[in-house]
Amino acid sequence: MPGKTEPESHVIKFTNCRIVKGDELVEQDVWIDSTSGKILRAQEAFYGLHLSPDEVIDLGGRILAPGLIDCQLNGAQGFDFSVAQASKEEYDEGLQIVNKGLARTGVTSYLPTVVSSTAEVYHKVLPSLAATGSKHRSEDGAESLGAHVEGPFLSPGRNGVHKTEVLRSASNEEDLVACYGRDNLYGHSKSIRLITAAPEVGNMLSNIPHIVSNDIIYSIGHSDATYEQAVTATNQGATMITHLFNAMRPFYHRNPGIFGLLGQQSDHSRRPFYGIIADGIHLHPTSIRIAYNAHPDGLVLVTDAMKLCGLPDGIYDWTNGERIIKTGARLTLEGSDKIAGSSATLIECVNNFRRWSGASTAQALNAASLIPAKLLGLQGVKGSLESGADADLIVLSDEEDPYSGRTLVLNQVWKRGGKIWDLGKDTGLV
Repeated sequence: MPGKTEPESHVIKFTNCRIVKGDELVEQDVWIDSTSGKILRAQEAFYGLHLSPDEVIDLGGRILAPGLIDCQLNGAQGFDFSVAQASKEEYDEGLQIVNKGLARTGVTSYLPTVVSSTAEVYHKVLPSLAATGSKHRSEDGAESLGAHVEGPFLSPGRNGVHKTEVLRSASNEEDLVACYGRDNLYGHSKSIRLITAAPEVGNMLSNIPHIVSNDIIYSIGHSDATYEQAVTATNQGATMITHLFNAMRPFYHRNPGIFGLLGQQSDHSRRPFYGIIADGIHLHPTSIRIAYNAHPDGLVLVTDAMKLCGLPDGIYDWTNGERIIKTGARLTLEGSDKIAGSSATLIECVNNFRRWSGASTAQALNAASLIPAKLLGLQGVKGSLESGADADLIVLSDEEDPYSGRTLVLNQVWKRGGKIWDLGKDTGLV
């Protein structure tokens, strides 16, 4: 039988663009292979492999950056990851809509987040949220990098919107298995990538080494932990703080609480990454600036957005007969000014963070690409324009908005070397 023929490369050269390199934007061409879906080393492709681009794209001075990565997203396009459907097929259809909708916002990879739920819900939904890996096609839109389970091992006093009746504590490994399901925690087909839990609840501190030994990130969140308990959690293997400042013991000058981890100087390897929601609702801009100045290399922009993310402004049915008014990123209960959450997109958070923190454009984009990739152990694969990385790319223009000032505007989205969205051609996936 004849051997299998490898598909021919289709080389694309992006030129006349500014790319994210370290903390700055620099003028540099980028070469990709749309067949393999990888970024090529430009000089090696031209001088070593003697490749000529099959297509040259002049970006007219615009910014070329890695696709955005959202590590905390509760839903989008009207779909909630924490709500099981009548069948797995129906749930997966909802996920497909989310993936394509997220891509239109510049998010090419994400951690679908399931809030505190019953074991029955976890067992039903988590298998669908596993990392899609190499089987993911560019036309599918954004890809899951694995599930983020936020709860249910949380402090009842710091529950936020999590239902207290489903919160629980864990004494040992078997309590985790009973909650999430063994197949979702272990083995080649596991679906969980990150767990948010309060280290002081139950016997969770002793469970952290077991969790991280299975290549699952442990994040401190929804917690009343003291500074000393938080330090112990990082010594046990915790490497992340979920939505810093929100749903945790507040900073106090005699006990800095979880926030105090950002001030550790003796061992920088134990300074954790931390999520920041820069939607203008969850945090004051000054709080964001303080955190960023304390530990700039650990800041991970997240949306923590709800299922209305990506939908147009309007009035939507909610739970218990209530209705939600969506005005931009802000969600309020109809008939009141009560905040019901946020539906901000990650590019909106990038723009806010750049305005409020003093970060450069490259640093702001890194906080939603390079740094989350480092958190997830995917540096050099995601969040990067290095050769060999996945060709997940966004094209941006830096425009002047008459109301908010300089604003990064999404022009194109590329996934694994294929252009899947173009502002100038369509409002949907191409």
